[in-house]
This record gives sequence, C-alpha cells and structure tokens, in this order.
Amino acid sequence: MISLADYQGKMPAWCPGCGNYSILRAFKEALIELYIAPHEFTIVSGIGQAGKFPHYLRCNTFNGLHGRTLPVATGIRLANNKMLVIAVAGDGDCYGEGGNHLIHAIRRNIGVKLFVHNNQIYGLTKGQVSPTSMEGMFTKNQPFGVLSGQLNPVTLAVALDCSFVARGFAGDINHLKGIMKEAINHKGFALLDILQPCVTFNKVNTYDWYRQRVYPIEGEYNPEDRLSAFKKSLEWGDRIPIGVIYINRRQTFEERIPFLKDRPLIDHELFTDNWSESIKKALDEFF
Repeated sequence: MISLADYQGKMPAWCPGCGNYSILRAFKEALIELYIAPHEFTIVSGIGQAGKFPHYLRCNTFNGLHGRTLPVATGIRLANNKMLVIAVAGDGDCYGEGGNHLIHAIRRNIGVKLFVHNNQIYGLTKGQVSPTSMEGMFTKNQPFGVLSGQLNPVTLAVALDCSFVARGFAGDINHLKGIMKEAINHKGFALLDILQPCVTFNKVNTYDWYRQRVYPIEGEYNPEDRLSAFKKSLEWGDRIPIGVIYINRRQTFEERIPFLKDRPLIDHELFTDNWSESIKKALDEFF
C-alpha cells in the first residue's frame, strides 16, 4: 500500500504560503490514487523555485539547465517509453528560455507530461517579470510597468494542436489532483498550466485574486471540439477557466518509431555479433 510517506524527500525550502506546497501535495495524492510507486516515474526539472520540486520527492530525477527540461525528458522517454516521464518547470523556465522546446515537444507529441508552475513572475531572481506577467504590472525591474503583451500558454498550445491542454489552480488541491491524473493517463504529450500564487514577489495575482476569477469547466463542454477549446482558452480577466480545455487523441511520437514497437530501447541488444566490424568500418570512413 503506497502512502504519502513513500514519496518523502528533503524538507521544502519554499516561502511559507507558496503555491508550490499545494502542487506538491496534489501530485503526491494523484500518484497514490494511480498506484504509481516512486521507482516507476522520472521527473526532469530545470532552474527556479519550480525546479526544486523533485528535490522534495522520492523519485527518479534529473535536474538540468534553465529552460531545457523537455529535451532531457524526451531523451529519457525515447530510451524507455514504458517509464512515466514528467517535466516540471516554471513559467519563465518553460515559456521564456524553453519556449522553443515547448513548441517542438507539442509538435512531436512525445509522451511526456509537462506541469508548469505559473506564478507569472521569476521567483528565484526576486521579482523579474516573466512571459506570463500581466501587461502594466509593476515590479522591481519594471518600474514603468510591463510593456510587453502577456503570453497565454493555453491558447498557444491549442493553436499548435497539443494533444492535451489543461489549466489548474494551486488553491484547489482536489481539482488540481484530478487534472494531474488525467494528464498522467493521457497517451501523448500533456501540458498542465498551474496558476500558482507567489506570495513574496507577485502582489497582483494573489490567492484572493484567483479565487474571484477561476471557475471549473463543467456542463456540456466538449474538450475535443478545437474551436470551442480555442475560444475557452482566450478567457482571461474577470473569468478564468480551469480544467481540461483541449484533447486531440492523435498518434504519439513513440508510435512513429518502428524500433520501439516491440519493446523499449533499453530492452534491445546493445551490440550484435559483428558489432566490432561495423564500428571499425564506420570509423575507417573518417580516415
């Protein structure tokens, strides 16, 4: 029987009240309900407060460079496509430095689950604006207000035909946990953008600010209707939808690779009987 104690890592060093605590709790509970043990998944993280996420868990992990979570996660997934691979990033980490990698991960539809801690600020650099910071927002390094338009990652993902697009809110653990479970179970690439208040450096997008605006997607909404999903993704301001926004059950990148059809790459023979001759022949071509 798996319990919360099985996932216990180092003690978190986030600020008291940080939305990351709720995300960590929801993630652990999702794993328990899906019966996923610590050795059965790998987390790849980058740099930033979100990048510390796997440090506070017991799991396989790779802590890489700023904005470079998805290339590493892709490599791990291709090496062992039976392993659950989760990439964890911040909004600056993923939508700023890693924006180009996000686009191509969506295009390939690699079976990686991307959880973005979107606090609309760079917490580790003490209040630098990120791509998702709201236009006009005042910060230490933007005394005249943010001059660039705000990036909407959910709209971007739907426009790129991402096979699973969702948004969660760190202030609603049970709802967030449910979306995480759906993302993990999805076959293909999944983007879960998590609205996460930063109580220290973002005094605009607070828990109260979100609670006055977020609402769960319910009723007859069909996430497989791309046009409806695009319209839903554009909602921001007085009302912000949370839940599964778009699903397109298309072929995954792994399914396009014949070598992976029978078994994972790690289960293939490393060398054939004539491997030394093959390598010698290939090296001879360079001399």
